Amino acid sequence: MVTVAHPQAPSNSATSPTSGTPRIALATRHLGPNWYASVMGTAIIAGAGATLPVHVPGLRTACTAVWAFSLLMLVTLIAARTLHWIHHRDQARAHLLDPAVAPFYGCLSMALLAVGGGALLVGEDWIGTGAAVALDAVLFVAGTVIGLAAAVAIPYLMVVKHRPEPGQASPVWLLPLVAPMVSAALGPLLIPHVPAGQAQQTLLYACFAMFGLSLLATLVMLPMIFARLLTGGPFPIALTPALFLVLGPLGQSTTAVNKFADTAATGVVPAPYDQGFAVFAVLYGVPVMGFALLWLALAGAMVVRARRRGMGFAMTWWAFTFPVGTCVTGAEGLGKHTGLAVYDWLAIALYALLVTAWAVALTQTLRGTLNGKLLAAPRPEPRVLPPGTGRTT
Repeated sequence: MVTVAHPQAPSNSATSPTSGTPRIALATRHLGPNWYASVMGTAIIAGAGATLPVHVPGLRTACTAVWAFSLLMLVTLIAARTLHWIHHRDQARAHLLDPAVAPFYGCLSMALLAVGGGALLVGEDWIGTGAAVALDAVLFVAGTVIGLAAAVAIPYLMVVKHRPEPGQASPVWLLPLVAPMVSAALGPLLIPHVPAGQAQQTLLYACFAMFGLSLLATLVMLPMIFARLLTGGPFPIALTPALFLVLGPLGQSTTAVNKFADTAATGVVPAPYDQGFAVFAVLYGVPVMGFALLWLALAGAMVVRARRRGMGFAMTWWAFTFPVGTCVTGAEGLGKHTGLAVYDWLAIALYALLVTAWAVALTQTLRGTLNGKLLAAPRPEPRVLPPGTGRTT
């Protein structure tokens, strides 16, 4: 199979915005839902840093400042996306009907959840516990509802509208499916702030149910992605960073089971279920984290290969942040429940990788936004031709 790039004639809707549209709204025409990944990747810096198994002077203050920045990013992006939907509905509908873009609607849910969770982890230092609980409650409910809706709606669109072929399987397909897992991992933060008894148990078991539905959906999707990689060869260079998205459900599910164990230990559920959650956290988390490290090595090697072949910056680079951050929190939880120092050191090493990736992605995003390149119309994608009809070097 060979690919040859063929320029496509731009559609009128992409080059001729509605007359009379405000200038600020014109800039949002090509602002897709993938931009929410930048909010997720920023918020996870605060969330993962707040629970690191090491004391670093000034780290918590820095994490709180990063959380505040992620909140500002979220508000700004929601406002910009609102302008997008008001003034560019044709483009918004086109995004929903594009199998390469539609899955990114899961990022809105995860952005809301990540910022909300950060409010309780570090934000309360600046805004107070009451405001932090209220903010997290609103963002958790909104993020969970949107995430569950995306987990159903996006696969539905893929079945009845997108009709992708097996060879088109992409890690991006995981995005709407992993959103409920983020709810499962962050929901336990709210349990101490709801009435004891039935309310706390209901919230815990609801999070456990979302863990299950996301995990099973991911287990259905992962073999397709791995098979596509093995049988179809490397992904296009610009899409290679998306391989890191596979780390998301792995790290987030490990984080979730450890949070369940922490919550159950406070007496929310009776024996023997409290011990059952603790045992499950270790028996599930250890092998899954092992696979996550395997995938991290594989994805890292593919990224190095793509970089050597000219991979430049794109918004896909934000895949280096949030998924790695979930592995940080997963390792933190395993370190706590196994008592093994190796997981503490793993969390610290992964956090250093996370901060480095975030700094690079944020710098390049700000630069691309200011010069207009990231908000410009996307370039035409290569068209796949049968073997023998084209040639690449």
